[in-house]
Amino acid sequence: PGPAAARRSSSWALPASLVRWGGLVGGRWVETPAVFPVQDPASGEELGRLADCGAAEAREAVRAAYDAGAAWGRLPAKERSVRLRRWYELMIENKDELATIITAENGKPLKEAQGEILYSASFLEWFAEEARRVYGDIIPASAKDRRILVLKQPVGVAAIITPWNFPSAMITRKVGAALAAGCTVVVKPAEDTPLSALALGELANQAGIPAGVYNVVPCSRQQTSAVGEVLCTDPLVAKISFTGSTATGKILLKHAAGTVKRVSMELGGHAPFIVFDSANVDRAVAGALASKYRNSGQTCVCTNRFLVQKGIHDKFVEKFAKAIERELHVGSGFDENTTQGPLINEKAVEKVERHVSDAVSQGASIVTGGKRHSLGKNFFEPTLLSNVTTKMLCTQEETFGPLAPVIKFDTEEEAIAIANAANVGLAGYFYSQDPAQIWRVAEQLEVGMVGVNEGIISSVESPFGGVKQSGLGREGSKYGIDEYLEIKYVCIGGL
Repeated sequence: PGPAAARRSSSWALPASLVRWGGLVGGRWVETPAVFPVQDPASGEELGRLADCGAAEAREAVRAAYDAGAAWGRLPAKERSVRLRRWYELMIENKDELATIITAENGKPLKEAQGEILYSASFLEWFAEEARRVYGDIIPASAKDRRILVLKQPVGVAAIITPWNFPSAMITRKVGAALAAGCTVVVKPAEDTPLSALALGELANQAGIPAGVYNVVPCSRQQTSAVGEVLCTDPLVAKISFTGSTATGKILLKHAAGTVKRVSMELGGHAPFIVFDSANVDRAVAGALASKYRNSGQTCVCTNRFLVQKGIHDKFVEKFAKAIERELHVGSGFDENTTQGPLINEKAVEKVERHVSDAVSQGASIVTGGKRHSLGKNFFEPTLLSNVTTKMLCTQEETFGPLAPVIKFDTEEEAIAIANAANVGLAGYFYSQDPAQIWRVAEQLEVGMVGVNEGIISSVESPFGGVKQSGLGREGSKYGIDEYLEIKYVCIGGL
């Protein structure tokens, strides 16, 4: 394992103080006979080669987490809080270095990466505070010689499986809650973006998080299935938290069923963005731009379908197209003018191409964009389509790329029916200045999170999660720590 010999750019370098090329198991950096490459999606060049952990390393990490669990769970909540707080402080002190790692392995613009680090660190800060607020209950008993107590205790070892699109925040949102509750964790980061998880491990060690409490098993795509199966079937693992596709989530649920593990999952989305005739069009365009094109359309909650009422449809499309052409700039994430970095890999680009081609073949019109960008194979032009119907692939599947398809609708009822036709329901957005309509639509949208006149809704204080096939459980907020706690009833008799 180690960095690639080739120098990639004179304008940036991976921070040697935080970049690690081995797994983290029981507080030790471990190497393996096999390695796998991590690439810069902007240039395609190799950043370096990491230890390719397999089933054996995964089992070792689970055992290390289990062995560390008793002591960590028995620590006073205040002590866990202090160490999480120190971890947060170290993230802030190293925010520029951590952001450089994200842009290098993920490709997103450096400003977005810096924003992710602040968001990511905020979960450690939040759950450092929540650690001291895990309250039990005393319930009035029906018999005078009894007392009923309710305790909340850590579930145990948690397997944390995270995606590449937010390689730092998707970890801390889960791990912050788990460690605050007194659980220990084994993190399996996405094969495209493992360096962020390992950098967090280095800072966890520096923060005094005990050995075995935070473990990381990076692995290649070829080893992912074996490692995932260990994490979902090992009887020492009590809880699985996964963010990723609905299809993969269903596989993990089947594995978890064998030992009846606690599961929380944030799965695929298909977010509708409804613009009613009563909307402020300029605000709707600004919200659409932020919601759709952040991270080049590669976010769990980004809009996938725009539904625009017929009275303002043409005006919205015209203004949206002008905003895209004026404000979005494709390039390397390390270029300060860039707002749109590369997609994560060529497979992602091919899916966007397929969705555009299918829509055009069925009568959709390309308003702007529509093809690969000349910068390289992983770049795609920010694209806007009109004359879109619900029969097209881009309105039936999550694109996860910089494609905005617009459907014209007539009535509120029609828009809600189209929005709710999906079998998933993570986020939904709508713009309206009619108070009665705001209440009606917010209550009727079948999603876990609703943005009303707002295109960016994620925050540490808010419960993040979906309904239908978008997942189980919630992350962040005061509810997030509950996913890592068991409720124990204690009946004291003979009083």
